[in-house]
Amino acid sequence: MKPIIIGSRGSELALWQANHVKDRLEKLGQSVEIKVIKTQGDAIQHLSFDKLEGKGFFTKEIEDALLKKDVDLAVHSHKDLETTPPEGLVIAAVSERANPSDILLVRSDAADQTRPLSLPEGAVIGTSSARRKVQMRHHRPDVEINDLRGNVPTRIQKLRDGKYHAILLAKAGVDRLKLDLSEFLEIVLDPTEFVPAPAQGVLALQIREGDNELAEILRNLNDSRVQQRIALERGILNQLNGGCQLPLGAYCNENMELHVAHAPDSNSACNYLRYSVTDMDNMVSRVVEDIQSMV
Repeated sequence: MKPIIIGSRGSELALWQANHVKDRLEKLGQSVEIKVIKTQGDAIQHLSFDKLEGKGFFTKEIEDALLKKDVDLAVHSHKDLETTPPEGLVIAAVSERANPSDILLVRSDAADQTRPLSLPEGAVIGTSSARRKVQMRHHRPDVEINDLRGNVPTRIQKLRDGKYHAILLAKAGVDRLKLDLSEFLEIVLDPTEFVPAPAQGVLALQIREGDNELAEILRNLNDSRVQQRIALERGILNQLNGGCQLPLGAYCNENMELHVAHAPDSNSACNYLRYSVTDMDNMVSRVVEDIQSMV
């Protein structure tokens, strides 16, 4: 049996994701190997996302390898993918959704539980996400926000080293790595109030268009309910022509309640919108119209 070659970034989290899919495919009787590919986002660690050129910082090189047939399947954090796929590639399946929330990790010696989010006055917060920056300023206008890059363990070590009072991370990534955070105050942020990135907590399984045999195998891994909800979230991102640099949060829960947070740029105020989704076909255009009317 010819093995399925999975292309993955080399970070601990990316390899967890690739191995998660590998294990599920092997349970279906498939032979699977993992090939590590370095991306622009991995190579350039000194710049924040809004300073990097283009989009797809963590995906382009893996997608190129797919198109060149160096690998058969790419496993991505769905939130890292451009909403318009490169010609010749398709998302064949999406995973179950892990906890979509962001978490705030606060150094225990810096925590002030008498204040909102237990942050001291003028706290220094680490994040390179424009979405997280605008929402944190909305909740705590007094804080200072400094860029934070690196994989999850590296970011946590920078907090431990005292470079920040607190940092923002995706809970799904921390949970998947089974990290011990007991030395910090961990605050799980309500995703309806601190709105996560579109498709946060979901894995995307990407293949070449026309690879029908592999598409059929991956259909067994697809979560159609999650697929429906994140289509709304990512549809908004697509219509706003956004990528990692756009301050947009979009989260549709299992009750089909859609929560959106948006700002025109990382220095602007954040607007929050909430909807009860009844008309799937027109929901994206309705949200985009509401957002554009506020700008």
